Amino acid sequence: MVKLDRIYTRGGDKGETSVSGGGRLAKDSARIEAIGDIDETNAMIGLARIHSKELAQYHETAEPDAMLGRIQDDLFDLGADLASPDMKSDGALRIVETQVIRLENEIDALNENLAPLTSFILPGGSEASAALHAARTVCRRAERRVVTLGKTEALNPAALKYINRLSDHLFVLARHLNGDGKADILWRPGANR
Repeated sequence: MVKLDRIYTRGGDKGETSVSGGGRLAKDSARIEAIGDIDETNAMIGLARIHSKELAQYHETAEPDAMLGRIQDDLFDLGADLASPDMKSDGALRIVETQVIRLENEIDALNENLAPLTSFILPGGSEASAALHAARTVCRRAERRVVTLGKTEALNPAALKYINRLSDHLFVLARHLNGDGKADILWRPGANR
């Protein structure tokens, strides 16, 4: 269990931060940028959960909120994975393939009842759906940062798979929370010319 006695340490006052294994990196390094975007994705999902809990009252299921809760835990795992640059380190917390498979299984289950797509979807509909679309866009940015990091440093392959599947999961869950796609707002190409 993590124990934080002090919130500020002054260790980052010169633009560096600690990573697992005792190393230090510049706060604007590719690794720290990726970790920061993972953290931001987690925060956006936290906001979306406020609305998913409200919708659960009407759908009589807490499953969307439970899914998002598991994802938030996974995102901390992913941050820990990225904060451990030594891929040979035994005992480092790593994203594992079963976490990716769980996302895929949830996507498949949610997708079964969705209305077929006939156009691209504009972010919106219900408050929960709009919040998940915002989280999805932040997640895509996090994925781009992880890809950039992977061009110069070793990465756990399951970490990249996880963040890629997560944006798909958030998209499908957003549609699910829009009445299984019935309240989706469709893009009307060239409608305002």
